[in-house]
Amino acid sequence: MQRFLYFYLMRNAPEAIRQVVPAHVQYWHGRSLPSYLGGPFADRTGGLITFGATSLEDAKRTVEGDPFVRLRLVEQSWVKEWRVE
Repeated sequence: MQRFLYFYLMRNAPEAIRQVVPAHVQYWHGRSLPSYLGGPFADRTGGLITFGATSLEDAKRTVEGDPFVRLRLVEQSWVKEWRVE
């Protein structure tokens, strides 16, 4: 199992984002991912999530299912393998 980091920045669409937040939270909490830890930045411009997956492709598929991503509310994002030492 590898650990991945998902860093994302939101579009300037505060009302749409506010409406989708519950689905976004439910999606990530409902996945029961190994080593999951995540949350928004204090200024609510995006967030950071770390989780375990078997491969980069698997991690990217997980991110693609996020309601923020599916509804195109994310402006920029990165999924990277993270080696915690």
